[in-house]
Amino acid sequence: MSESIRHSLTIPPELAGQRLDQVLAELLSRYSRTRIKEWIDTGGVLVNGARLRPKDKVLGGERVEVDAQWPDAVAMTPEPIALERVYEDSHVLVIDKPVGLVVHPGAGNAAGTLQNALLHFDPGLSRLPRAGIVHRLDKDTSGLMVVARTVEAHTALARAIEAREVERKYEAVCAGVMTGGGTVTAPIGRHPVDRVRMAIRADGREAVTHYRVLQRFRGHTHVRLKLETGRTHQIRVHLAHIGYPLVGDRVYGGRLTLPRGATAALIEVLRGFRRQALHAARLAFEHPATGEPVVCEAPLPADMRLLLQALALDARDASRT
Repeated sequence: MSESIRHSLTIPPELAGQRLDQVLAELLSRYSRTRIKEWIDTGGVLVNGARLRPKDKVLGGERVEVDAQWPDAVAMTPEPIALERVYEDSHVLVIDKPVGLVVHPGAGNAAGTLQNALLHFDPGLSRLPRAGIVHRLDKDTSGLMVVARTVEAHTALARAIEAREVERKYEAVCAGVMTGGGTVTAPIGRHPVDRVRMAIRADGREAVTHYRVLQRFRGHTHVRLKLETGRTHQIRVHLAHIGYPLVGDRVYGGRLTLPRGATAALIEVLRGFRRQALHAARLAFEHPATGEPVVCEAPLPADMRLLLQALALDARDASRT
């Protein structure tokens, strides 16, 4: 069953002139502005007995009645899928997502997702949108994700991500030898023809990725990346845009490139690496209940360690000839 949300309040005079959704987001801070806007749009909010639009300005002194539903957004089967828990308490959960695990159901993935696993781990997450998931990783990207376990934590974490207050750092292996680090600021939007892909577009949403070199090889680079924004496929699109696509990226990576005279072992590893070489290595945020810093790190998965080892051995062997 959905949870009923009911509030009665009076808009303070000092908030006069502001948008209704802004005012309610401030007065009802446990809920996100997106959720409040949905309630206004669907008639769950009455101002002096009348429906208004989210963008309508308030005068101050109006009586507001909220009678809405917190959706039981998760109508799916819990599944006993193992989760690598890096941090947990009654408010939040941080997991190290393995390669191949889809975050939430979609076309072709009705079951076997992180969302199914979370519902098995904590049935109470069925009260929250997407079982508390507030951000996502691609199916074939490994690493850290934070999950909210309460309404308050969900709202706080969603706002922190929107305000760029959650630190997200990744490690990746890309094709090509970078000369140094830098920042990519190209905006990202949906590809105009292939709707599965994202693309650099002048009318896209702001996207900012910082990168620095960790190690160079003969034809590849091991990099660390920090996201300011979290657009779909952002790192993959940005690195491909500057000419350094991720190893194994079948969507944005193009054809496999091999260093001249690559060893048989390296060729085998590169040809067998069939997912983007990207790992969410570090996640840091302010705890939504205590305000204390939470810092989590996850080591590289075995396939990326093997890839880096093969690149290092190839570089060593080449230096000896």
